[in-house]
Amino acid sequence: MPELPEVEVTRRGVAPHIEGRMVEGVLLRREGLRWPFPDGLDELLAGRRVLSTGRRGKYLLIHFEHGTLIVHLGMSGHLRVLPDGTEFKKHDHVDLVIAGPEGRQVLRLHDPRRFGAVLWHGNDEGKLDEHLLLRGLGVEPLDDAFSGDTLFRATRKRKAPIKQVLLAGDIVVGVGNIYACESLFRAGINPKTHAGRISAARYDRLALAIKEILAEAIVQGGSTLRDFIAVNGQSGYFQQTYFVYDRAGMPCRNCGAGIRQIKQGQRSTFYCVNCQK
Repeated sequence: MPELPEVEVTRRGVAPHIEGRMVEGVLLRREGLRWPFPDGLDELLAGRRVLSTGRRGKYLLIHFEHGTLIVHLGMSGHLRVLPDGTEFKKHDHVDLVIAGPEGRQVLRLHDPRRFGAVLWHGNDEGKLDEHLLLRGLGVEPLDDAFSGDTLFRATRKRKAPIKQVLLAGDIVVGVGNIYACESLFRAGINPKTHAGRISAARYDRLALAIKEILAEAIVQGGSTLRDFIAVNGQSGYFQQTYFVYDRAGMPCRNCGAGIRQIKQGQRSTFYCVNCQK
């Protein structure tokens, strides 16, 4: 599943092609994905200008004067910017036709597993942060508001393992499985440690590690996940620098001990027993 860095890479890739430009139309090739597409989406957006793009956790936000298009890539989705008239392929479900100086282009959503989403939140429905999918999300990990103190204060009564707390998204949003494993390794924290038992000093190290890991992944274009392709058709390279994720049985790059793999909440966790206490 595309995680925060992959979604941010996507946002940065599409932004120059759609921000400040007019939507000429919307083409829908099915009735919906994870949820039905909004009624009358073409009428809502045709003739409207994209003001800006944003991201909240793993949700891509396309802002218009009268509301926001919320896009989720699901398990297998990706967005591409293509010349208008490009022949569509199987699983190409949505096109936003964009007018620009180069002529018309399409922002195309491809989603083989159909777990993605395209939703609309109008200004008349209240603040965007109050949308059902966004209102329970924690602080953005790359914002200045996120710190070790954020984690420490929010976890004093948490008995769940720290890895599970990071994935929950109610304290800090968008730290998915890959980057949680890598951040915990860099901070030297065992993923099985109860969140409420971790000291303020160790949370300072973890918050810094999360910021560093996510920033590095964005610079490197994200990870080459099986289903993720960036807007330009290329995959990311961050997976080449993994220290623990998907390296079960391989030697730790720090100490040489074998990397272990366990299951936590139906997700695989990778860690080094020597480096992570």
